[in-house]
Amino acid sequence: MTNVAAPPPGAKHEATLQADTSLQLVLGSASPRRLELLAQIGITPDAIRPPDIDESPLKAEKPRDYVNRIARSKALALDLGEGEVALCADTTVALGRRILGKPEDEAEARRFLDLLSGRRHQVITSVAVRRGDHVWVKDQMTRVEMKVLSAREVDSYIATGDWQGKAGGYAIQGSAGAFIPWINGSFTGVVGLPLTVAVGLLTAAGFPVYGASS
Repeated sequence: MTNVAAPPPGAKHEATLQADTSLQLVLGSASPRRLELLAQIGITPDAIRPPDIDESPLKAEKPRDYVNRIARSKALALDLGEGEVALCADTTVALGRRILGKPEDEAEARRFLDLLSGRRHQVITSVAVRRGDHVWVKDQMTRVEMKVLSAREVDSYIATGDWQGKAGGYAIQGSAGAFIPWINGSFTGVVGLPLTVAVGLLTAAGFPVYGASS
């Protein structure tokens, strides 16, 4: 399920801008996973500039509203030059209305895994693309089931350190993939960048996704 989020005050949301082969792509993320996903479709960003913003949820903020706000805020926080297009994204794990972000320590990672064990949850990734004062925001929601985890499995996974920096305390593309028997939606969205959404927004911004020079 996808949703086009309303643009913030002062930003425009256009259906499509004219394609321009001279555009430079700025990836507003330090995530190596997003860089690898872009490489799968032949895109290498011209620059990587992770924005520094406050990612704290607002009081009573719903998970979907949260990721759309954060992705948009990341795009707006970047200082873009003439001819640059920014691509940003944010991912969260939602258990009902509860937002499970990146765990601060092992104890919180364990709590997250205990909450998710044997249950279905949602992974929501929002993508934001900005060209000048035009901003496009769209999210992808995927339903994910995690099997019942034993204490030994949790201990083993925590020891790998792979939970660090991962929404919900796990990464489906790593060893935690063995914990996931079922998903309904976008695998790349769970990893951190739904490629169909990203391509659609970049195309709308006029970035030459197919036939890009970089």
